[in-house]
Amino acid sequence: MQRVSSAVVRVDGREVSRIGKGFLLLVGVGRKEREEDVRWLARKCVGLRIFEDDEGKMNLSLGDVGGSILAVSQFTLYADCKKGKRPSFVDAAPFEEGRQWFRIFVNELKACGVVVEEGVYGAKMGVSVGNDGPVSLMLDAEELRC
Repeated sequence: MQRVSSAVVRVDGREVSRIGKGFLLLVGVGRKEREEDVRWLARKCVGLRIFEDDEGKMNLSLGDVGGSILAVSQFTLYADCKKGKRPSFVDAAPFEEGRQWFRIFVNELKACGVVVEEGVYGAKMGVSVGNDGPVSLMLDAEELRC
């Protein structure tokens, strides 16, 4: 998750989505996903208060600032680089399963009442980001199971 002043996704040189102020969510889907975790993550993203208030404190949510979300699938977040020189992606969900979980995640974001734009699932995308801060956070549903 990155707080952004703007973000744009291009596929084959063509712009497919754009947001202004808000969050760029780079979404990795693993083999062990559970629906309650995916929905929790979406609600958590929308509710996080990581925008500054008048006193400069991170105290405002996406809704408070009228922000949007750009959700981009990124299976490489599940890369295992422990052995050798080439990453292994065995922990990433298979393509169709990942697409279904990504769709559930995006639908849950939209159900929270925010504007959501998307990349193109499985496509090679160019993502341009205007980081704000920068503020970058990592959320992991597996932490819910500990």
